[in-house]
Amino acid sequence: MSIRTDPPRQLPLDLGHGTAYSRDDLIVSAANAEAVSLVDRWPDWPAPVVVLAGPAGSGKTHLASIWRARTAALAVDPRRIGEGVADLGARPAVIDDIDAAPVDEQGLFHLINTVRSGGTHLLLTARRFPAAWGVALPDLASRLKAAATVEIHEPDDLLLAGIITKLFADRQIQVEPHVVQYLVRRIERSLATAMRVVQRLDRLALERKMPITRALAAETVSALDEGQGEFDI
Repeated sequence: MSIRTDPPRQLPLDLGHGTAYSRDDLIVSAANAEAVSLVDRWPDWPAPVVVLAGPAGSGKTHLASIWRARTAALAVDPRRIGEGVADLGARPAVIDDIDAAPVDEQGLFHLINTVRSGGTHLLLTARRFPAAWGVALPDLASRLKAAATVEIHEPDDLLLAGIITKLFADRQIQVEPHVVQYLVRRIERSLATAMRVVQRLDRLALERKMPITRALAAETVSALDEGQGEFDI
């Protein structure tokens, strides 16, 4: 049977499992090193506005949470930026997933101006670079061009292995390292795929009352490649 253990330290990922968001919980790899370095060296930033851009699950929310805790920044709701401007005062500000919906251009423009005039900073996280946000307000587009933008990449081997290990740990399952490495070599490099594979492996192991082995992992990956089985999460 699968061995149930206490979870290891958390990873810098948006997993939806009550992930801890402290700096000590952060694992750094080449995929996120530049973004981590920028957050760590605040307030020595190259611009008043910084954008962390990367795919879902790449750790943007974790990094934003670390920075917010360090700076006492105001978390601004992207749907109510005007309220954030009114409440900001001289504090830094952070908006997570600003491009998840159409950008409040007037609100963001005024927020950036408030941050700049107050000598503080604004951290924005997004899945895309600002040029892809479809901003129509020329003054806002100009402000965003002046922002410092750092990309967080898809997971490399180190981070993907950590993702898979963490996903199993969230289910209180310890899996042998060679099984994790097999999955790292075989699956698509995305959080969504890792989540589907782990869910499927857990389900099969419980149904068959057997441990999660390399053979079971191979069967699961093969089914995923062939579009078989229920992989929705």
